[in-house]
Amino acid sequence: VKKYQGRWYELGFHDWTQFSEVYDTTLDIELSADGQRWVDDFAVKGPAPLAAPKSWDKSPVANGAHYFLYGKVDPTKPGVLQESGFGLTFPNYIVDVQKDARGEYTQALQFQCLERGGVRIFEGINFLSRTPDNSEEQMAQLHTRATKAGLDPYGATPEQVHVVPHTAKGAPDVDNAWQRMWNAIGLPKLLALAEGAMHSQAEDILNPVN
Repeated sequence: VKKYQGRWYELGFHDWTQFSEVYDTTLDIELSADGQRWVDDFAVKGPAPLAAPKSWDKSPVANGAHYFLYGKVDPTKPGVLQESGFGLTFPNYIVDVQKDARGEYTQALQFQCLERGGVRIFEGINFLSRTPDNSEEQMAQLHTRATKAGLDPYGATPEQVHVVPHTAKGAPDVDNAWQRMWNAIGLPKLLALAEGAMHSQAEDILNPVN
């Protein structure tokens, strides 16, 4: 699990609860010192320029927003985390990882599914990579492994997965009249306060006081 820490780029996803026109989505995962808990800093921008060419740069989250999810690690169940976020607690399964020559993780597939009373109320699949390269070749590799893992009935087929665009590394923030207006009314400060509160909660989870 320690190798799973750090930044992951979401290259694609299936999740009907998630806004489909996002871009530059990343997951920054940090484990607690005892390895029993983790925090997932889920960062997203939206809408994507190609999805909304006339309005993307006017969005209040054109420069990003952060959401924090919290997980419990059970050493007896490798690859399975009990994760909480967005008002739900659900199992998050790491169903596939790929390694480089040094044994470091390079790609991963995550799967979440939650049922109540025999009714599936939530399902999610994340195609993750250590790089933002969402080339056809890399996406095809992820789809092939998702099929082998039995995820196609849950939405892992190319027709059901949203591909997440990523801008060039080091691209500047959006700066225009709309963003200056959001700044003037204090929206970034409100988002920062909310993110800070969630991050403080994350710190409490990662570093509990005995």
